[in-house]
Amino acid sequence: MNVLMVRSRVKTESVAAIEAALRAMFSAIQEARPQGIRYASFRLPDGVTYVAWLELDDGAENPLPSLPAFREFQEHLKNWLAEPPVVEPLMVIGSYRFF
Repeated sequence: MNVLMVRSRVKTESVAAIEAALRAMFSAIQEARPQGIRYASFRLPDGVTYVAWLELDDGAENPLPSLPAFREFQEHLKNWLAEPPVVEPLMVIGSYRFF
C-alpha cells in the first residue's frame, strides 16, 4: 500500500471556494467509485491549512487524474494556494479501520 500526505496552505480569501470545490470533487469521486484508492481531505484548526491523504492499493494506478472534476480542482488549486504544497510519502506502521 502506498500512502501520501499532501499539506497545502491556502489564501484566506480562497477558503470558501476551495471547500465548495472539494465538496464537488468528492461528490464526483463518490459517483465514479474508482477502485484501489482511499482519499480524504481535512481542514486543520488554523482554517487555512488542508491535509489530503491518499492511499493506493499495491499495484494500483492513481485513477484521480482521469476524473474531470479532479483535473478541474487541480487547475483552480494553483490560484488558491498561499504557498507550494508539501507532498510526503508515509509509511504505515499500524492502523485500525483507517485504511
